[in-house]
Amino acid sequence: MKTIDLETIIDQRRLYSHIAFFLISLLIVVFSALARNYSSSIRDQLEFAILIFIYLEAFIFLARKIFLRLGPDTTSKEFLRNILSRFLIFYIACFFSALVIFIIFRYFNYWMNDLDLTRVIYNFFHSEFNSWFKSIIKGLSFGAVIFLFVQWMDALKRERKLKEESLIFQNETLKNQVNPHFLFNSLNTVSSLISTKPEVAERFISRLSSIYRYILENSQKDKVPLQSELAFISDYFDLHKIRDEEKILLTINAPDAGNFGILPVSLQILIENAIKHNKATRENPLKISIFIENQQIIVKNNLQKMALQLKSTKMGLKNLAERVRLITGEVLIIEETNTDFIVKVPLLL
Repeated sequence: MKTIDLETIIDQRRLYSHIAFFLISLLIVVFSALARNYSSSIRDQLEFAILIFIYLEAFIFLARKIFLRLGPDTTSKEFLRNILSRFLIFYIACFFSALVIFIIFRYFNYWMNDLDLTRVIYNFFHSEFNSWFKSIIKGLSFGAVIFLFVQWMDALKRERKLKEESLIFQNETLKNQVNPHFLFNSLNTVSSLISTKPEVAERFISRLSSIYRYILENSQKDKVPLQSELAFISDYFDLHKIRDEEKILLTINAPDAGNFGILPVSLQILIENAIKHNKATRENPLKISIFIENQQIIVKNNLQKMALQLKSTKMGLKNLAERVRLITGEVLIIEETNTDFIVKVPLLL
């Protein structure tokens, strides 16, 4: 059975969200009347409930706009500063929107009761402002407590989820690299090169060492400089180039790499995926290109699917997509055409 959480309830695209807001407004009116032992006409209570309902609709609309794309920052301090600055903007916006809504509501009330509309502003600032101001501040303060509690719970849930996905990602990364097939091929290559091309064998071992050093140093991080990741990819690809000669071609065009960060080892997963699922010969080489476009780094390869596809769980792409969503707040875009396989990874500033 699908559970309904707070995020679902405040989704204003759903009809039952507006119904829930109105029921909450009615409950506030009832509890307010009971607390103050105040009796009023049904009409007055209904008008009060409608006013609160409009407040709720406006406040939640502002909250969703202001906090809609609140992605995680590099540090907890930056994230907290971002939260507090947006909350201050939200608080001020709510206050002034409540002021406008109340005055418009009073105009409507005067018009319905055939009263002098020219007295609305005067009466508000001379006799109603103090009580309105106190009630709005109390309401916004109560809302602030709820907001901070929700943000705290969301941060705890996000941190727990991120740790779980990080463990899965680290495990998958190490499995992709430290597996018998990879080591077997690498050692076989070194063994054959030592006797025939010792200088090439030395270069191969150097690249292999750099690869493992990079993985051990960065696999637990959420972000690395894009330049470092591309240097790692060059080392990683050099292993394949030594082993497969001219069967696989790689081009990298990222002149603005110094302006961006990226999830560590993410590009390696995509390169490995392309090599694993496509055939490559000297006559028809596998061509892989990496370039930056619209704050995304794009990994593109020509499709040359093997006749007999290797069994794949696709966990590498799934884990990468989920981690991209958690760290950047964006989605990993995967496209396949008749000729190309394309993956777009969001970059971090």
